[in-house]
Amino acid sequence: MNEDDDGAGRADEGRDETAEGRADRKWGDLIQEVRVAQTGVQILFGFLLTVAFTPVFRELGRVDHAIYVCTVVLGSVTTGALVAPVSFHRLLSGRHIKPTAVVWASRLTVVGLVLLLATMTSALLLVLRVASQGGHWPWLVAAVVAWYVLCWFALPLWVRHRHTTPGARRPLDGPDKNTS
Repeated sequence: MNEDDDGAGRADEGRDETAEGRADRKWGDLIQEVRVAQTGVQILFGFLLTVAFTPVFRELGRVDHAIYVCTVVLGSVTTGALVAPVSFHRLLSGRHIKPTAVVWASRLTVVGLVLLLATMTSALLLVLRVASQGGHWPWLVAAVVAWYVLCWFALPLWVRHRHTTPGARRPLDGPDKNTS
């Protein structure tokens, strides 16, 4: 992650904003992004917590119980990472260190996304082990995890690399000045 991505460093090209204004903008963007992830994680975590109180839970084998416990723990730590930006904002508000808060909140959000990937993988693994017959469930889990990795990490990082390297054409900038 370069400094521009998380609130510190030079001003973004094409924007006439102060460091404080940039931090405010990036903070607002981050909080909007976190709201989406938080909602999904909290709903998933809530459902996970209820599973232990269902009659079917008692019928699960040791491996499935272990996967369930792992999934609940992952859901809990994911929730912690994705709620952390709210805590940063509340506890650091008014201290005139928003650019630093944005950097740390951004990092925790990325950690939360990695933990969300692990939580979703574990939950999918458990559900498909219990719900499907045959040995095809590992392939389904692998395919879905590959899809998550592609959508959440690989494509954004590829676009970031492709469009932020020196001399690369940016879609909103129009043609390069060196071309005719």
